[in-house]
Amino acid sequence: MDIKVDFGQGMQVNAHFGDFTVATDQPEKLGGLNTAPAPYEYFLASLATCAGFFVARFCQKRDISMEGISINMRDTRNEKTHLVENVEIELVLPSSFPEKYRSALIRATNECSVKKTLQNPPNIETVTKIVD
Repeated sequence: MDIKVDFGQGMQVNAHFGDFTVATDQPEKLGGLNTAPAPYEYFLASLATCAGFFVARFCQKRDISMEGISINMRDTRNEKTHLVENVEIELVLPSSFPEKYRSALIRATNECSVKKTLQNPPNIETVTKIVD
């Protein structure tokens, strides 16, 4: 996927890909205007929403109602580096959710490509390009 990034006011940074634009900003305490989530927040949200996709697909394939199903995700961070050390994805299921599918739902959620990428990180290289 190709992504084009441009800059707005202050700390606003926008990513454009396909027909979409993802607006980001920083909190005021970091010099931003707090007009949009910070990139790191989108990063974490992508993990939670990826899990959500797999939950929805699992339930739709089995004709299980999504009513009452939600996901809570929590992270804990290293006090020194402020980087995430642990993530818990909690699948909240109604009592009507079939018991026989609970462990299968966890396995399906673990197929999330964002999670798999974090577990097997890619090489990331930054280069420069000079234009006239």
